[in-house]
Amino acid sequence: MYDIGIIGGGTAGMTAAIYGQRAGKRTIIIEGSTFGGQITSSPNVENYPGIASVSGSEFSMNLLDQAMKLGAETVTEQVTGIRDEGGVKVIETTGKEYPCRSIILATGVTHRHLGVPNEERLTGSGVSYCATCDGAFFRGRDVAVVGGGSTALQDAEFLSNYCRKVYLIHRRDEFRGENRIVKRLEEKENVEFVLNCTVREIIGDSSVERIIVNNKKTGKEYKLEVSGVFIAVGQIPRNEIFADAVKLDENGFILAAEDCVTSHPGIFAAGDCRTKEVRQLTTAAADGAVAALAACKFVVD
Repeated sequence: MYDIGIIGGGTAGMTAAIYGQRAGKRTIIIEGSTFGGQITSSPNVENYPGIASVSGSEFSMNLLDQAMKLGAETVTEQVTGIRDEGGVKVIETTGKEYPCRSIILATGVTHRHLGVPNEERLTGSGVSYCATCDGAFFRGRDVAVVGGGSTALQDAEFLSNYCRKVYLIHRRDEFRGENRIVKRLEEKENVEFVLNCTVREIIGDSSVERIIVNNKKTGKEYKLEVSGVFIAVGQIPRNEIFADAVKLDENGFILAAEDCVTSHPGIFAAGDCRTKEVRQLTTAAADGAVAALAACKFVVD
C-alpha cells in the first residue's frame, strides 16, 4: 500500500514525490513515457529561480534523482484508470494495480501541433511551444507566432520586446483572443499580422531558417525568413480516463484551485493538467508541493 500514488513524472509529479518522501510517506510515480515531461525538449531553461541556466533534460534528471534518493519508487507504465474501493484508491495500469491512500494527478498537457513537415525534427531548434521559456534566445531575430487566441497574442506581444520582427500568423481574418491585446499589437512597428494564412512547411537543416505560408483565400504560397516558430494553437489535457473520478471543465482540465483539491476526497491535481492561468515550471513545482502536503494531511487525518 502506497501513501501517495502520483500519476505523471513531470516537474509537478516529481516535486510531489520529493515532498511526500520528506514527510515520511511512501510514494510512487507512475509515468507512461518519459520522466521529465515537456521541459526535457528545451535546450536551455533560464527562468527557474536560483538556476541561471540548465538544459531541460538535466533539470528533469536532477529532480528524478533527488526524488529517488529520498526513496520514491518509479515505474514506467501506462495508467488506464483509477477507482475507489471503500477509501482505498487503486491506480490501474496496463501491467498491474497499485493501491494507494491518496492520489495526485500530475498528467500535464500536450501542446497541439501543426502537423507540418519538419515540425517535430526542429522542435528545440527553432520550433517552440513556449514563448516565455524560449523567447529570449531569439533576441534581435525574426520569428513567427502561429495562432489566433489570447495565448498567441500574448506570445507575440512578449516576443516583440526581444525580436526584430514578429509575424503573427492566423488562419482566419479575425483573432479569437482579447481585442485589447490586438490593439496594442497593431501599434507595434515590429509586429506584422499574416491573416487568412496557414503554415504549410517549416524549413531548416539544423535549425529553423524559413517557413512556407499558404494564403487560404488566394491559394498563393510564399516564404517568410524566420529563425523561430512559436506555435500557440492550444493545449490538450490528458484527463479523459479520470472523468468518472474527478470533475473536469469544458476543455478537459481537472477542476482544482490553488489548493490542488479535486471533487473527489483524497485525489489531488497538480501542474498543467488542472484549471489555472499560468503554466510554468515554477507553478508546476509549487503545485507539486501543495498537492503533496495536502495528500500527507489527508493520509494522516
